[in-house]
Amino acid sequence: MSTSSLYRSTSNIARKHSRVSKVAASAATVGALGAIGFAAGAAPWAQAMDNVGTTVHTDAVTTPDQAGSSPLATAITGIKTHEGQAAANTQLDVIRSGGAMGNTTSAIDIANQAAAQRRVAAAAAAAKQRAAQAKAAAQAKAAALAKAAAATKAAAQAKAAAQARVAAQVRAKAAAAARAKAAAAAAKPYTIYDSVTPSSIPSGEAAAVYANGAYAASASQASGHRSVLWIDTNGSDPNANVLDVEPGDATPAGAAQWVQQRLSAQPHSVAIVYTMMSDWQQVKDKVGALPGWMQSKVRYWIADPTGVPHIVPGASATQWYWGNNYDITTANPNFAN
Repeated sequence: MSTSSLYRSTSNIARKHSRVSKVAASAATVGALGAIGFAAGAAPWAQAMDNVGTTVHTDAVTTPDQAGSSPLATAITGIKTHEGQAAANTQLDVIRSGGAMGNTTSAIDIANQAAAQRRVAAAAAAAKQRAAQAKAAAQAKAAALAKAAAATKAAAQAKAAAQARVAAQVRAKAAAAARAKAAAAAAKPYTIYDSVTPSSIPSGEAAAVYANGAYAASASQASGHRSVLWIDTNGSDPNANVLDVEPGDATPAGAAQWVQQRLSAQPHSVAIVYTMMSDWQQVKDKVGALPGWMQSKVRYWIADPTGVPHIVPGASATQWYWGNNYDITTANPNFAN
């Protein structure tokens, strides 16, 4: 049925029942529309139905011959009841839809929150991993630096040790050279100067001066020489280095006695006997009576003034030059020791 047909039907009803206004007719039309399921625009029609209801109610009250209702009122009331139920159903659908939407939104929020929490946890784990990697890298770098420093220190120590060894070798070589030079010099015969006037002996040379007798010298007079031998002229000083055996001084028999006294007091020293070529054999005969170890420590200094440097065979030193200021002797390296 079209809207025009419905409107004409309601208008006819209104003309038959004069107390029903056009508004009621319109409401009847609306009720008919609602009866066939046309529910669009429910809220405006509900207001119109309220107006119609008011009109019907007024009509029912003012008409005495009505029992409080009429076919039209009953129809309109049915229309309103149907319209209210439709509105209620519509509201329920909206509420249900809203509830469903609310549940869906909550699930999405929970999912989003869970995803966000997972992202935060993943970021924290990544940051922790990066921090651990950075720490490990720093530790590795520190270890590498420490290793390099240790290697540098070890290299420096090794270099210093090598330099120390080289320096020690150089010093040892220099000392050995010095000893060899000294040994070579000691292995060669050397010159001794003796005089009754010590001041006439060349400075820095080996000297021999008198410890007693008419030409006894003082320690200050004998200073300034490489070495000094002290000569005993009469056999009274066994602490002297040399005994002078010649006419007017000690005798060959006195020589043996002096050697025994000296070596008994100083067994690690030597006993030097100075004598002439003419008295040498007699002195050796007297000394030959001493113990063998004493004989081995006797050194013979023989006067043989030829003017030519030499050492008489069997002697340890030979005085080969007699001069006005000093005499000169050539001695073997072991003469004084």
